[in-house]
Amino acid sequence: MDNVDARPGPPSGAQWTIVADGHEAVVVEVGGGLRTYRADGFDYIDGYGENELAVGGAGQVLAPWPNRIRDGRYTFGGATRQLHLSEPARHNAIHGLTCWLPWQLIAKAADEVVVGVTLAAHPGYPWSLVLRTRWQVSADGLRVTHQVTNASAEPAPFGLGVHPYLRLPATSVDDMTVHLPARSRLLVDSRLLPIGAAKVAGGEYDFGKPRRLGPMVLDTAFGDLDRDSGGGSAVTLSNPEQGSSVAVWADSAFGWWQMFTGDALPEDRRRRSVAVEPMTCPPDAFRSGRDLLVLEPAETWQASWGIRPGVATPTRSGNG
Repeated sequence: MDNVDARPGPPSGAQWTIVADGHEAVVVEVGGGLRTYRADGFDYIDGYGENELAVGGAGQVLAPWPNRIRDGRYTFGGATRQLHLSEPARHNAIHGLTCWLPWQLIAKAADEVVVGVTLAAHPGYPWSLVLRTRWQVSADGLRVTHQVTNASAEPAPFGLGVHPYLRLPATSVDDMTVHLPARSRLLVDSRLLPIGAAKVAGGEYDFGKPRRLGPMVLDTAFGDLDRDSGGGSAVTLSNPEQGSSVAVWADSAFGWWQMFTGDALPEDRRRRSVAVEPMTCPPDAFRSGRDLLVLEPAETWQASWGIRPGVATPTRSGNG
């Protein structure tokens, strides 16, 4: 038999670094996700070390569904399916099926990398998908393009999200100013599953105009987005007093934003950064059908999002 190379390597597998115009990102083999992203020397992504596992979904691609499915059980095409309960404490299936799979290197250049994985059919999700992600850096920031093809003979239910944690220089979560162009939020039960919706206008969840986050705890899905002329939207975190900001933008395929202030994470990561997660569908979409995508056999779906560091308008200080 051939010898096996059993030398220890990083828990996240191979590391692919891309660099351009003062921007640098590291994409990893395990999950095909984002481990680090920095611009002009500052780490805007609160990622994880080369010798660590991803914590709290940090930087992961969430497919073929984002967020949670109640009891991991759903019905599609007249058949009821049971998924593994990957969040056993809440009896949910969470964050899809590709987070811990080994993704392959498809192409690599100095400023971009393309990685891919084939999700094989199994009893809980009896469809095969071919996923590709292109990660690119430039003077404009980080751009990510996802492409998913249904390699099955039957239509497949599908959704996608991503899970970057964002931070700003010398800024606590409490001191971040948030701009989130949404008109409603989902109400959830103790298992963080949707039980209704509420308008946000004029209330504590209204970030339609930039507002300091303060001690507010978020693990909340926002919808009914105010979109730009191209159909996309963006969430911006800023510190006006310092003049720093970072925006996460997403194209028209993404109709939801999940905001998570990290209060449930281990102590060393608790409330250290804010997850700003674009999603194509809300939690539990496999059961509700809300904004659920259905990929026909051989159909390919594509969408893009990205991270753009910027400059916020400084707040005037003093007496005028």
